[in-house]
Amino acid sequence: MGFIQYYKEQVEVIKDRDPAIKTNLEALLYPSFWAIYKYRKAHKLYEKGHVFRARMISQRAARKTGIEIHPAAQIGKGLFIDHGHGVVIGETTIIGDNVTLYQGVTLGGSGKEKGKRHPTLQDNVMVGAGAKVLGSFTIGENSKIGAGSVVLEEVPPNSVVVGVPGEIVKQDNVRMPRLDLDQVNMPNPVQLEIKQLKKENLELKEIMMKLANHIKE
Repeated sequence: MGFIQYYKEQVEVIKDRDPAIKTNLEALLYPSFWAIYKYRKAHKLYEKGHVFRARMISQRAARKTGIEIHPAAQIGKGLFIDHGHGVVIGETTIIGDNVTLYQGVTLGGSGKEKGKRHPTLQDNVMVGAGAKVLGSFTIGENSKIGAGSVVLEEVPPNSVVVGVPGEIVKQDNVRMPRLDLDQVNMPNPVQLEIKQLKKENLELKEIMMKLANHIKE
């Protein structure tokens, strides 16, 4: 892919997912624009066996952009990294199409695996700021990982995951709309648990009151 074609595609990706952009030329100011462009070049070299040159390009890009993408990672179309500082994408990571990552995201290994050590993110996945996805498993398509979450196991498609460790708090078969990529307004598992406990407590009180009234009669 030539630079002009890459530029046009990235402009559309950024305009689609970041309301802050006002002009097409601003795309050149995004760290992710250059990080992904350099990754594409490095990945081609890596596939041809030019490992040192590929790693050199990726490390230079990491120093300049704050985004570290291993040249061996497999990344589909439409990746958007918002802000991007502190993002790490490991060697055996596989990323599908139209994935969104926010700053501080780590797609890493647990340190125990060999071979495929990093996660697979299917199409339309969103990973919120500071989230860590660690290990060789799959995040299903259309899923969202909440900001600050730590995900250590498989996530089915169309799921919402929050917390440390990550917990699935929503799952259905409906594709989550692109415009609904909100990394903050997600269900809170602690609040949901408290709400359920309150509900059960009220039901228990009602049962006890009915029993007490029945005994008095």
